[in-house]
Amino acid sequence: MNILMVSLGCDKNLCDSEAMLGLLRDNNFNITNDESEADIVVVNTCSFIHDAMEESINTILEMAELKQNRLKYLIMAGCLAERFKDEIFDEIPEVDACIGTSSFDRIVQVINELKADNTNVTCFDSLERLATVDSNRVITSGTFMGYLKIAEGCNKFCTYCVIPHIRGKFRSVPMEKLVKEAEYMASQGIKELILVAQETTCYGIDIYGKKSLPILVNELAKIEGIEWIRLMYCYPEEIDDELINLYASCDKLCKYIDMPLQHSEDNILHRMGRKTDKKSIKTVINKLREKVPNIAIRTSLITGFPGETVEEHERLLNFLDEMELDRVGVFTYSKEDGTPAADYPDQVSSELANQWRDEIMELQQEISYDKNETLIGSTLQVIVEGYSPDDDVYVGRTYRDAPNVDGLVFINCDYELISGTIVNVKIYEAGPYDLIGGVVN
Repeated sequence: MNILMVSLGCDKNLCDSEAMLGLLRDNNFNITNDESEADIVVVNTCSFIHDAMEESINTILEMAELKQNRLKYLIMAGCLAERFKDEIFDEIPEVDACIGTSSFDRIVQVINELKADNTNVTCFDSLERLATVDSNRVITSGTFMGYLKIAEGCNKFCTYCVIPHIRGKFRSVPMEKLVKEAEYMASQGIKELILVAQETTCYGIDIYGKKSLPILVNELAKIEGIEWIRLMYCYPEEIDDELINLYASCDKLCKYIDMPLQHSEDNILHRMGRKTDKKSIKTVINKLREKVPNIAIRTSLITGFPGETVEEHERLLNFLDEMELDRVGVFTYSKEDGTPAADYPDQVSSELANQWRDEIMELQQEISYDKNETLIGSTLQVIVEGYSPDDDVYVGRTYRDAPNVDGLVFINCDYELISGTIVNVKIYEAGPYDLIGGVVN
């Protein structure tokens, strides 16, 4: 039978989708990217915020139309299935089976139940369970980077977030399994490992009794073929001296850190349930820059959180102007049923939240442009990702750029560059997000 996998949402979801594809391949299912050839469609859904939930539902309904032709089974997996497991079959009767977030490794079992003429098959394990897959995953990035999910769930319980309720508490993946998975990825040509979890900085606390991310990174750095290791989702309150020193000492660790702040003002941080304050945030940023002078710091922010005032928004702008972070992503607050913040008074209008988001992005564009201009004349290592024939340039990323969220480097070169190679590029032009340069020998 031919199976089409549609993976929505975050990179952590993509890791689950690739694990399912590995299981399906090893159980003699044919994987297809052509929806017209699919006998089974699996949609691995997202429901982190309203827009993601809407995209998941629309995708499910779009796939359901294929039942008019060849499609036999439509399976919903992931966060939306977990969040609304008691309502799915009533609300979307086209769905034949649902798989929860801690049960994706049971995909073959679910399909076999469907083939036995069972209807409305469900598989929802306890959220304390850590799904495990022995099969090698099917890497779908199509490039020379791959995501390595090092943990599941979260213990933070921020007041705006549904993740602990649909992904469970924090569970680390054993280190030996991660090393084995990374070795396989390297054997498949992956050169950049991007470590992801709801929060990478707490890795190992639950199974090793202490933060073990530095130990893991050092083990991964030993793998032949892995050239870059990138850390995402490092909460500021968990960034300690050991992790900072790792940045200074480990050559393969990209001098780049994704540090979700969500806001700068103590009152908002407290109402969000965050475990830090402005003073501590400034301290960790300054310490990172002192120990690792060229580090690129990325963050994400939320505008329009319930109760946010004009004055707090202005102070956030002042904070960004002072700290000059390298990369900033901004989201407007999404009111999610079942979270404490959904019941907070003083909900901010979407119009004002959008206005504040635009003001932050306008400021950050200026900051990013100024920072990129300082790179003109410097030579940076760039991993080549492809070639743009329309512009006759190669495209790549520096250590300062995570895929799909940050900038690109457009590379002029008079000979062929092979994708996946890391080349030295001298920068001679800069924009607010992207750089232009030429290869130097």
